[in-house]
Amino acid sequence: MARRFPAPYQMESMSALALWARRLAVFAAIATLASIGIVRFGFLEVRPAMATFFAALGIAGFSILLAFAGFVAIWQSGARGLGAIFVALLIDALILAYPVYLAVQYHRLPPIHDITTDSIDPPKFETLARLRVGSGTNTAVYAGLYSAEQQRETWPDIETVQLDLPPQRAYDIVLQIITKQKWRIVDARAPQPPRFEGKIEAVARTLIMGFREDVAVRVLPDADGSRIDLRSSSRHFESDLGSNAARITKLIKAINDAADVAPAPKKPAAPAPKKNSK
Repeated sequence: MARRFPAPYQMESMSALALWARRLAVFAAIATLASIGIVRFGFLEVRPAMATFFAALGIAGFSILLAFAGFVAIWQSGARGLGAIFVALLIDALILAYPVYLAVQYHRLPPIHDITTDSIDPPKFETLARLRVGSGTNTAVYAGLYSAEQQRETWPDIETVQLDLPPQRAYDIVLQIITKQKWRIVDARAPQPPRFEGKIEAVARTLIMGFREDVAVRVLPDADGSRIDLRSSSRHFESDLGSNAARITKLIKAINDAADVAPAPKKPAAPAPKKNSK
């Protein structure tokens, strides 16, 4: 019977650096998912939860360093472990891709967190103002002139929406859009006399981390139509990384698109001319 010898590569030991790079990458992935769950479901305050998230990112970064060190060691010694290094780098890349994008946004966009179509008289947070509590929470008061100037330079197209529709119809359109977005509506008041002012307050959430961002809508009559002013503001952090501006921009587009297909308001029929009696 022929004697079988093990293949040469099976005689080489596994690189310890490669193994630890993979272990740390897996641990970083678990820690990242756990921190996202902690933030989304409110198990901890935002800042302690974010400390867990940044710690996970640091572990992923250290895993990358170990992976490169392991690659050098394997190149020199011929040990096994390239597969473990590849897995580690893939997991680390998936973990760090979105935070790197946010870091670019942080340096590219102005450090503001309150976006509105009317910086002179922005829609006010009333019900939502009572929810802005806790350490490090942004105030419900509008950020002021500095924020308005920064917004105007970066997003000049964010302006008041003017529609050739009565206030009630404009209010219904906005309420339907917000409901479809599945934002949590905390207050909704249809236009009523004498001012015919409609108001909506709702809570939106960011896609990944689920940070709460407050939205206020004001609908007012404007000649034969109506004007809609919007506001979106983050509860935490000085910079929103562009999330509120993106939300307002999408909401403006959705309102205009819905108004374009809305049936034109019916004009009252002209009174029939009176017949002269002889």
